[in-house]
Amino acid sequence: MSANHLRRALIGFIVTAPISGLIACGYRIRGMVDLPFKAIAITGNPSPPLRGDLQTAILTGTDVKVAINPKDADLILDISNEVNGREILAYSSNGQISAYRLTIRVMFRVYDIAGGEIVPESEIYITRDMDFSNTTVLATDVQQQQFLTLMRKDLAVQILRRIAAAAKNPQARSF
Repeated sequence: MSANHLRRALIGFIVTAPISGLIACGYRIRGMVDLPFKAIAITGNPSPPLRGDLQTAILTGTDVKVAINPKDADLILDISNEVNGREILAYSSNGQISAYRLTIRVMFRVYDIAGGEIVPESEIYITRDMDFSNTTVLATDVQQQQFLTLMRKDLAVQILRRIAAAAKNPQARSF
C-alpha cells in the first residue's frame, strides 16, 4: 500500500465514523409529525404569536389542515393559558442584573369533535437563560425577543409531538 492510499483510507474512516455512530445510535433528523387527523382547530386564548407558530408548525410539519371553525375540525387544541415570564438569575459584583431566565408556560388540552379527550389538561414549560448587560440594553431586548420567538416555535412542535404520541397510544394518555 502506498502512503497516499493509506492517507485516503484514514481520512475516509475519520469522515464516516461519526456519521456511522449517529446512525447506529438511532439518531435521525426531525421530520414531519404523523397525526391521524384531517383538520385541527386552535381554540382558547393563545397569544397571536403562539397561534401563528402553532399554525405554521401544523401546516409545515404535518399533513393536517388548520380549521377556522371548530365544527370543521376532527381535533380541537384548546390553549387555556399562556404565561410569559422573566426572572432575575444573577447579579454582577456591583449589584446590577447580569442574567435573566425567560420562561413560557402553556396549559392546553386536546379533544376530538365528540368530546373524547386525546390529551388531558397538560402543561409545557420551557426556559432559556440569557445574559444581560446594561451597556447593550437595545441589543439585549432584541436578543430576548429572538429567544421568545424560538421558544414559542419549540413549544408548538412539542405540543404537536405530544398530540401525536397520545394519538398513537390511546391507553397511555396521562402525561
